[in-house]
Amino acid sequence: MKLKAIRLAPITLCLFAATSSLHAAPLKDPCELPQKLGTEIATKYPGTKVVTLDDLTPDNQKFFQKDHGGNCPGLAKVDFYGDGSQTLAFVLVARTSAKEKSYLMVAHLVGTIWKIRMLDTDDGAPTPVVWAQPAGKYRDVDRGKEIQATRPVIVFAGYEAFAIVYAWTGTGVSKVWIAD
Repeated sequence: MKLKAIRLAPITLCLFAATSSLHAAPLKDPCELPQKLGTEIATKYPGTKVVTLDDLTPDNQKFFQKDHGGNCPGLAKVDFYGDGSQTLAFVLVARTSAKEKSYLMVAHLVGTIWKIRMLDTDDGAPTPVVWAQPAGKYRDVDRGKEIQATRPVIVFAGYEAFAIVYAWTGTGVSKVWIAD
């Protein structure tokens, strides 16, 4: 009887390993919005989607991956308001015929409600990306305007075209062009 159990042990382990890998949760898409927020965005902004690597040109894919690894080019977690609540900055893209329009959005989870705000839009190429940067001093390249951000900031950028920093001031959003 013990001999039979010893012979069955390796088979049982193999079967367990095989079924475990079949039932393992799929890897989460880094560009997927939380379910409730995704549903709200789909309702309020039909025909849009969060920017993914596939939306970028091959060169811009390389630029983004070099600086941001496997992160999503259209979605960034950021403590924009400085309250520790879940906050996401994301770029939505809508394509109609040959034209593309992009929207920079910020969604702040307050209790169980997502407060969604559009920060900017862009009509041109290249498809813009978003990321977060730490609090600090940011200077406008053209007008010399400066912001001293006390909280992490949002960067909205179109590679080789523009980069804009958005900072929460406590009462509103301030922005400066850091590349043009």
